[in-house]
Amino acid sequence: MPLLNEDAPALPMDAQGILELAARSMFQLFSSVSQGMFLVDRSGRIVWVNEGYQRFLPALGFSSVDQFVGRTVEEVIPNTQMRRVLETGQPVLIDLLTNKAGTFVVSRIPLRDEAERVIGAIGIVLFDHPETTLQPLIGKFALLQRDLDDARRELASQRSRSLAVSGDGQRRAKYTFASFVGSSPAASEVKRQARRAAQSSSPVLLLGETGTGKELLAHAIHAASSRASGPFVSVNIAAVPDTLLEAEFFGVAPGAYTGADRKGRDGKFKLADGGTLFLDEIGDMPQSLQAKLLRALQEGEIEPLGSNKLVPFNVRVVAATSRDLAALVRDSRFREDLFYRLHVLPVRVPPLRERRSDIPALVEVLGEDLALRNGTAPPELRPDAMALLAGQPWRGNIRELRNVLEQAAMRSDSQSIDAYQLERILREAGVEPAAPVRDALTEPGPLGDEQRYLRPLAEQVAELEQRAISAALKAHGGNKQATARQLGISRATLYGRLENPE
Repeated sequence: MPLLNEDAPALPMDAQGILELAARSMFQLFSSVSQGMFLVDRSGRIVWVNEGYQRFLPALGFSSVDQFVGRTVEEVIPNTQMRRVLETGQPVLIDLLTNKAGTFVVSRIPLRDEAERVIGAIGIVLFDHPETTLQPLIGKFALLQRDLDDARRELASQRSRSLAVSGDGQRRAKYTFASFVGSSPAASEVKRQARRAAQSSSPVLLLGETGTGKELLAHAIHAASSRASGPFVSVNIAAVPDTLLEAEFFGVAPGAYTGADRKGRDGKFKLADGGTLFLDEIGDMPQSLQAKLLRALQEGEIEPLGSNKLVPFNVRVVAATSRDLAALVRDSRFREDLFYRLHVLPVRVPPLRERRSDIPALVEVLGEDLALRNGTAPPELRPDAMALLAGQPWRGNIRELRNVLEQAAMRSDSQSIDAYQLERILREAGVEPAAPVRDALTEPGPLGDEQRYLRPLAEQVAELEQRAISAALKAHGGNKQATARQLGISRATLYGRLENPE
């Protein structure tokens, strides 16, 4: 056993001496390892600054220590919270301070006399440039914050869907822009245009093939608009007989005709007052009603069926069609003046074949929805199955994709689905499967090589991130958990990137 050196310094024998030694050692330690320290007296005046802190003085506007010492802390250090420490006597062990000198991680500790009275305080700069020195810690908390935000968005989305009809009987939007799944250039662009349209009160015309998500975008535009607290009322014109459309739109006066309700019946314009009226399949509207719709939109008033009284309304119209309205106008099957009235903010919703890189994310979301509805595990697509889906023309777009997935999940004996199963389902539906496209899941978009780099760096980084996610999804056959594990992110974070990459 080694012998102690009898000449080595010994600790004080009394408790007070040990406390004083510890305080002196801690002070010296902080002074040497911290980025800077200073002391203030009870009145908040700077009384001492160490050598490390002096390097921040020029950025604060002082050329010498003499200009700094003797002044109140608020005068010389913007945004400081030192006065609160002096008044409350409570330390602030970790805080972020930002001023002209930069951003710092700081501590503020009160100083007390023998009677435990606050006689001053010490400020310690633990780290400067925390965005680099504390990057691992900040990154971890940023990741946790993103996961929390993802969970909040999902809860809000579920709540909005559950409140499709609120307690007061009003109809609400079921979806938000986060519900429009996709991060491809085409999907990002349509969401950008729709968000801009939401900020206006002008009519919006959604153009696109069947099953592309036009109704979902109509809900999202309403939810993001200033009318979000008002009702969202939709009418599928193609689903209502021509003879009933006028009553459906404008309502019926009491006793207007035999069998009519004695109390009358409000039309969709009246029900949507103060909110949004969604006119789906506007291209199927009979010409006899087009003139009345045009007049209602121009005058802001309607005349219920069987009534001579004009009823004002305040409605924002969002229309949608899968038909070529311009061609219908040329063929004199759709009024030109109504077309220009509706064609103020046109938004083209791209077909699925123009956003093939979104297919893995759509498969994931649709699979989870099917699993939730049926009480089963979500289907897992093998790489060959995912490549086959990417190569199909998808005439029915997302609606057709969902139908194929649901059939495959219901008819498969296992959770894993391969290309052969999908080919059989497509052929039974009268569709000859197209060749698989494996590279489509990581396509960079329509920009040329040089043009692609002449964009904001943040946009390019986001695109690269999405390509990495798509490649990992393809490699794991759409398995989200395995993808998240390989990329080193949480499953919730991956879901957020797939749903809302902006």
